[in-house]
Amino acid sequence: MSRSTCALLVLSLALGLWSCVANQSKAPVQWAIAIHGGAGTIAREAPAEQLAEHKAALEIALRHGQTMLANGASAMDVCEAVVRILEDNPHFNAGKGAVFNEKGEHELDASIMDGATLSCGAVAGVRTVKNPVSLARLVMQRTKHVLLMGEGAEQFATLMGVERVPNTWFDTEHRRKVLEEVLRERAAGLAKSVHTYGTVGCVVRDAQGHLAAATSTGGLTGKRWGRVGDTPIIGAGNWADARVAVSGTGTGEQFIRHAVARTIAARMEYGGQSLQEATDGLVQHTLQPDDGGVIAVDRDGRIAMPYNSEGMYRGAADSTGRFEVHIHEE
Repeated sequence: MSRSTCALLVLSLALGLWSCVANQSKAPVQWAIAIHGGAGTIAREAPAEQLAEHKAALEIALRHGQTMLANGASAMDVCEAVVRILEDNPHFNAGKGAVFNEKGEHELDASIMDGATLSCGAVAGVRTVKNPVSLARLVMQRTKHVLLMGEGAEQFATLMGVERVPNTWFDTEHRRKVLEEVLRERAAGLAKSVHTYGTVGCVVRDAQGHLAAATSTGGLTGKRWGRVGDTPIIGAGNWADARVAVSGTGTGEQFIRHAVARTIAARMEYGGQSLQEATDGLVQHTLQPDDGGVIAVDRDGRIAMPYNSEGMYRGAADSTGRFEVHIHEE
C-alpha cells in the first residue's frame, strides 16, 4: 500500500469516527412544542415596548408548556393548558382579546385533536364560554360528536359546568377601535387596510411520542351571518395524527378550501415529504400572499413555522434546550 493511499485510509477512518461521535452526542428530541398567536401581527415599526409585551405574552405560554412537558405531561394536556393561557391574554384574537362581529359582540371557535387516536372535538359560535378550547375537549371526551355550535354548544357548556362569563368580558378597547375602522371602510366601499383575523394555537410532541394540536379564535372582525372560519374545522385549521400535528392561522376560507392542515399530513404520508417541505409547499405555493401561516411538529420533534404574511406571533421549544419567540423575520 502506498504512503498516499495509507494516509487517505487513515483520514477516512478518522472522519468516520468523528461522524459517529457527533451523531451519538446529538441527543434525540424527547419532546417539542410550538405555539402561535396569529398571523395578523402588529407592525414591525410599532413601539419597542409594545413589541416586547407581545413577545413576553408568548414567552409565558411557551414556558408553561415547556415546564409541563419536562415534567412528563401529555400532549393533549399541554395543548389545552397553553391555549387557555393564550385565550386569557388580551393581546391575541381568542378569548379575552377576541375581535368583535358586526353587531359589536363576540363569537368564539376552538378545536383540539389527539394524534394518537384521531379523537377530536370542536365548538363554533360560543358566546359565554371563558375558555372554548376546554369545551372543545369535552365535546371530544363526553360526546359522540366532533363539532357543536351556537346555542347547542352553550347548552352543553351548562351541562358540563365550565366557567362562563358575560359576552362583554371579552371586550378590549383595541378590538373595538379595529371594528370601528372596518365598519367605516365597509360603509365607504373600501378594501380593508388592517388585519382583521387572528388565532392562537399549540402543537406538541410529548415524551411518549404522542402528537396533539389545538386552535382557538375570536374569528374575523366585523363578521356577519354567523360566519365560521377554519379554526373549528378538523383538517382545515387543526389536525393531528401519528405523523404530524398542525395548527393554522390566517384567512379561514382559504384554509378550508385547501384543507390545509390535513393536506400537510397527506403530503408527508403519501408524498414522502419532510415536515418543512410539506408546510412550505402549502403556505408558500398553495395559499396566496398574506393568507397566513401554520405551526407544525412531527413525530421526531422537528418543528416548522412558515408564514406568508408580514409576520406571525410564534414560538418553539424542545428538550434539547431550544427556546425562541418571534413576531417578524429576525
